[in-house]
Amino acid sequence: MAELNKKRIALFGSTGSIGTQALNVIAANAHLFSAEILTAQGNDDLLIKQALQFNPNIVVIGDERKYNKVKEALAGTHVKVFAGEKALEEAAAMDCYDMMLAAIVGFAGLRPTLKAIENGKMVALANKETLVVAGDIVMSKAVEKRVPVIPVDSEHSAIFQCMVGETRNRIEKIILTASGGPFLGKKPNFLVNVKRDHALQHPNWAMGAKITIDSATLMNKGLEMIEAKWLFNLKPEQVQVVVHPQSIIHSMVMFEDGSIKSQMGLPDMKLPIQYALTFPNRVPNTFPRYDFKKPNTLTFEEPDIKTFRNLSLAGDALHKGGNLPCILNAANEIAVYAFLKNRLGFLDMTDLIEKTMNKIPFIQNPTLEEYFETDGEARSFAASLIHM
Repeated sequence: MAELNKKRIALFGSTGSIGTQALNVIAANAHLFSAEILTAQGNDDLLIKQALQFNPNIVVIGDERKYNKVKEALAGTHVKVFAGEKALEEAAAMDCYDMMLAAIVGFAGLRPTLKAIENGKMVALANKETLVVAGDIVMSKAVEKRVPVIPVDSEHSAIFQCMVGETRNRIEKIILTASGGPFLGKKPNFLVNVKRDHALQHPNWAMGAKITIDSATLMNKGLEMIEAKWLFNLKPEQVQVVVHPQSIIHSMVMFEDGSIKSQMGLPDMKLPIQYALTFPNRVPNTFPRYDFKKPNTLTFEEPDIKTFRNLSLAGDALHKGGNLPCILNAANEIAVYAFLKNRLGFLDMTDLIEKTMNKIPFIQNPTLEEYFETDGEARSFAASLIHM
């Protein structure tokens, strides 16, 4: 493929788990892709290393204190260096790329993603919080601008893949699969003593710290339920979660005739990343394959929402809508941060989220500014509950 025809990727969150794997995919398909924009919040060393390897047009370091170091390290290149939150939005508004891979962790990913959509850019979405917080605004803007939003999350990618070619067929429900995390089958008397390092050991997936803790508490699956509602234009009752410890079936779609399609594969995030970047095409790769010759059993069970109450809190937010998912997400980000700093117990995270959801005023149809205000209020209140 000629240089001119390469798809130019803006990688927002290039130093995280998704970002680094996406750069592996880009490097392996250098004839198809170029990395035009790379951004990181604070990992300046890795950002510099990536910029020297991929020679992007622009890099943005979120932490302004690290601007000079990055600027000096890249002084001998043509790479333009910017810093700060505003620079992230300005980079998203530029015309030098074709597709944004939105991989910034948490609420911070919302503004740049919206900016990309407003500018008519395709988005490969790895940041589920963007849709959890403001799914109505983001997806209606995508429809207005006729911009495809292609999911990168393995579960949503699975649903997306199952729905290709089914546009005229009504969906009865989607079934999101959950590994159950490292504490599958455990009860509260065990979980009360769980510490950070134990919770960071996921049985199937290698992920960043935030999403790994969310998987251990099942909040990740709760956020995915809300994301799925917006991505696939579903009613809350059309979204089901089933625990599938082997993580081979990544999710399923049941159509109105009762037929179920699933997407399967080994747990490897590079596959949904590659699919999003190359859509609508599939391209060859050297990733490991699932082998049916190896004796393996695929099992399914109901999630234990009495023990893992985050899933039922997320279900409440999904059904009630409004700014409640935004409150849930903000409180969860504070709770996970505090747990990772050993300032909050494993089960206390759920209590903190529930108290915040009960405290912050409910708004049925928030504006974008009200979402930002809600996020700030929820974070302040949640933080006030943590004993320093």
